[in-house]
Amino acid sequence: MCIMNRVVQSASLGVVCGDEAGILTAIFFTSHSTDLIFWLAVLVGLVTLAAYAIGKIRAEPVQKEPTASELLSKFRESHSRGEISDEEFRTIKTTLAARLQDELRDNGQKG
Repeated sequence: MCIMNRVVQSASLGVVCGDEAGILTAIFFTSHSTDLIFWLAVLVGLVTLAAYAIGKIRAEPVQKEPTASELLSKFRESHSRGEISDEEFRTIKTTLAARLQDELRDNGQKG
């Protein structure tokens, strides 16, 4: 008859002592497979959590750039209040004209 301590010591060397060794081996491999499944689940959870956090951080808009029409409206208001001259307003309008046409063309294709 095998003593449990000897079975535990001998199991690592591959020595089998009857039914007790078979039961101990089944328990040994079952507990390790359970541990393996647990730690794999923890690893998958951590990777999923990290991917979610990175997605949230990257999804935040840095700063929305105003459209050309919004800029033109603001400069038109500044011009009407006398904050910018006629010449400055014409220069700004000329500069924004190409950008405004691109925006209108993009909106026409989308809508």
